[in-house]
Amino acid sequence: MPNEQDKLFASVDALLEHVADQDALPDPAERRRLREAGGLSQDQVARALSVRRETVTSWEVGRTEPRPPKRAAYARLLEGLAARYPDDATTADCPAPTVPEASAPTAPQPVAPEPVIPAPAAPEQAPAPAAPEQAPAPAAAGAAPRPADHTEPLSPPRRPAAKSTPPKNGLPKKTPPKYASPKNTPPKKPADAPTDTDPRFAHGPLGVLDEDGSLYCVGGLVLDCPAKTLPALVEWTLSEAKLGAPRLHRSGKDADPLIVLTAAAAGRLGLPAELEDRRGLRLPEDHQVIKQLARAEWKLTRRGFGPWARIYRPTEGGRRQCVQLAVLPWGALDERSWGATGQLPPADVAAVLGSYAQRVITPLGSTAVCGLELMTALRPPTRAVKNASGSWESGPMPGSLTEAVDPAPPEAPMEHPVVAACYPRFHERTPDQVVDEEAYDWFRPLTDEECTAGYTHAVGLDVNMAFAAAANRLVVGLGPATHEKHPDFDPKLPGSWLVDLSHLELDPRLPSPFTPKGIRPTGPAWYSTSTVAYAVELGARVQPAEAYVRPESGAYLDPWYTRLRDAYLATMADLGVTTGMTDEDFLAAMARHKNVDPGRAAVLSAIKSSVKGGIGKLRERPQSAKHKHGERWPALERPTWSPHIRAELIGKARTNMHRKMTRLAAAGLFPVAVLSDCAVYLSRGPSPLDFLPYTPEGKPVPGGFRLGVSPGMVKHEGTQDFLWLASMIEDEQINPARHIKGTDAAADGE
Repeated sequence: MPNEQDKLFASVDALLEHVADQDALPDPAERRRLREAGGLSQDQVARALSVRRETVTSWEVGRTEPRPPKRAAYARLLEGLAARYPDDATTADCPAPTVPEASAPTAPQPVAPEPVIPAPAAPEQAPAPAAPEQAPAPAAAGAAPRPADHTEPLSPPRRPAAKSTPPKNGLPKKTPPKYASPKNTPPKKPADAPTDTDPRFAHGPLGVLDEDGSLYCVGGLVLDCPAKTLPALVEWTLSEAKLGAPRLHRSGKDADPLIVLTAAAAGRLGLPAELEDRRGLRLPEDHQVIKQLARAEWKLTRRGFGPWARIYRPTEGGRRQCVQLAVLPWGALDERSWGATGQLPPADVAAVLGSYAQRVITPLGSTAVCGLELMTALRPPTRAVKNASGSWESGPMPGSLTEAVDPAPPEAPMEHPVVAACYPRFHERTPDQVVDEEAYDWFRPLTDEECTAGYTHAVGLDVNMAFAAAANRLVVGLGPATHEKHPDFDPKLPGSWLVDLSHLELDPRLPSPFTPKGIRPTGPAWYSTSTVAYAVELGARVQPAEAYVRPESGAYLDPWYTRLRDAYLATMADLGVTTGMTDEDFLAAMARHKNVDPGRAAVLSAIKSSVKGGIGKLRERPQSAKHKHGERWPALERPTWSPHIRAELIGKARTNMHRKMTRLAAAGLFPVAVLSDCAVYLSRGPSPLDFLPYTPEGKPVPGGFRLGVSPGMVKHEGTQDFLWLASMIEDEQINPARHIKGTDAAADGE
């Protein structure tokens, strides 16, 4: 009995101390004034109280309140500072006046998530949901929270400290954003911030779950997730988490909530540390987690439970029931696209993925998958239409890819049934049997004049977002192909054309625009409309012998290009590279942009990977080791499986490169190597400014390579000395454009 009584008395004493402490702190603005008056930094206060610096920031803006035993120590510090530095205008060293119970303020309410990485300035905050009855202790009267943009710039990313006595029932807790504006700066709204917050998705598009049940969301918001099993996590996400994103097109669908699992969270939910099936990358069907989901009547897609898992139930009453999972320890975030994002603390992972979600699309697989899904999200295949009886039903969307169609024989990869039906298994198709629209991989020997002209360096120029730029205003086929014999060429009609372009004479110091290897064609070959149109531009006489054309066409990729362009430019601006810079300032900004902020640099890398990966997915080849030659594979059933669009786009990008190189050749500059969107030139200095030609007015040569951040303009890719270049070409027979940065461009994902 005495022991029980002592425990009860101790609990009561703790409550009394807690109540006594409620009025012992000045308002948040005064807390900051006292610290600054004493010449103390937030780091010094944090070390003295054994808390994180972000915690002190949160106390000083009224976002959270200190709790025992930190509260008493913090009050003692402020009391001592108030005695030394009184405020003439206020009695800040006195306790805040008590408020009658009837008018006492409610607990601090959670705010809607705000973007963390997208812009240096904190965005506007949306109205907060009402706080429940059982909430953390209220702030002292008069302690009105100050806007987040008045917090001081925070230190580099650090893992948030574990919370003591976290709130129950999944109530949001507010943590300071990782990136805050300098003090006394008015709040700015990032370009990608939504104008209106959808209450269904009040907490943002995604959350990163850690071992202790903390779900880190966009904008520094942290939710307490009570789920201990995967089925419970899915149920809680759909019923309480308020995660997701609104559709990008009115006829599309809302983005499903994404839950990212750290290694600790995955283990807590019963998932293994790594997948044993390294080929299939999925859990076995008899795993306990799969059985738990089946018992709870949740389903998995055909790809099973792998690094990216989609868990769903059939739609009921038009309401989707689907949650996307990303398992970090299983390699959900490829380092070639996301850098070291998967190794960051949960709050920083949420910041990076949240920025990508707001500017591009909520991640739902690799960046290649995201790039492809973005096309469908912006141009859905169907829309609601009224039938003859006046009822609504699903109908095709004009301007979209509405159904899966088979390619023309020259457009299909060798595994496709239409090719298997025409040729033996190991037949190697010739140029007059297959469309070979691929990116450049070309280099040439140095001339005697170049070897004796006094060049000291080789400088690489890389076209920004070259393939995205090629998609701008590109007309592509939207339906099945029509086969024609001896047609007249129509540059406005997308398709594939069998044409002989071998008669066209071009300068041998330039790569041919008609072949990936840059060599001159030797006879008839299949080309996309973009390539044949460029041949006509160069003066070629064109008479196709055969063609597969698509009368149904449109600029399908325009919204895709626009969204990715805007995401790219906004992220580059975050990294200090903006449009309108002088060439010198641009080169200086580009030299340091990847070191400005690792998180935003990861977002930039993911955006660029989404472009190239999405284009590659247009002609996705069989992924299964069980696939047999000539059999169909799952990708063929997608409307977006369109190898003719990929060929059209790559042909356009390659001819764009050749057009720019031709304009520089007129000024006496010829490339020595080209790899995809990178061209290498000889120079008497290490900078692009040492060889790029300018007009007498100081303007870049019209139509040539121009330095700048916009898609289609160029940046400095890298510099090597002249002897290195000569050795690569003459001795090793390796394309120097591949290694102009000092690394393998292909290995770096370039």
